[in-house]
Amino acid sequence: MRNTARWAAAFGLTAVAVCGPLTGAAVAAPDAAPASLYAPSALVLTTGHGGDAATAAPERAVTLSCAPGASGTHPAAAEACAELRGAGGDLNALKAREDVWCNKLYDPVVITAQGVWQGRRVSYERTFGNTCERDATGGSLFAF
Repeated sequence: MRNTARWAAAFGLTAVAVCGPLTGAAVAAPDAAPASLYAPSALVLTTGHGGDAATAAPERAVTLSCAPGASGTHPAAAEACAELRGAGGDLNALKAREDVWCNKLYDPVVITAQGVWQGRRVSYERTFGNTCERDATGGSLFAF
């Protein structure tokens, strides 16, 4: 009986010595989140002529990803991401530049944006009177 108790005690201490560090690391792992995690920021932007997205056929479409870095098929991805960051990701907050004068020729252009910005769902549609008004408002973001 004494021999069995010694073996059980020795086995128990060995198990704690070997497995103890493993359980400690497993407990500490959830607190140690990697620094490379980020909320996704990726959009699909489309443009087309027409009064609204339902009736206008998309003429061009690009992808824009802003996290962790600017990328996608957008021709000026870095500038577009900077404009979005400046607006806090709110496309409705984009204002027309005051130094641009556009004619009043009505040739409607619709812009759509679908995707996520810093983990929040984005669904945007806006109709401009013409391409000049679109470019004055969107800057690099809508220049594709």
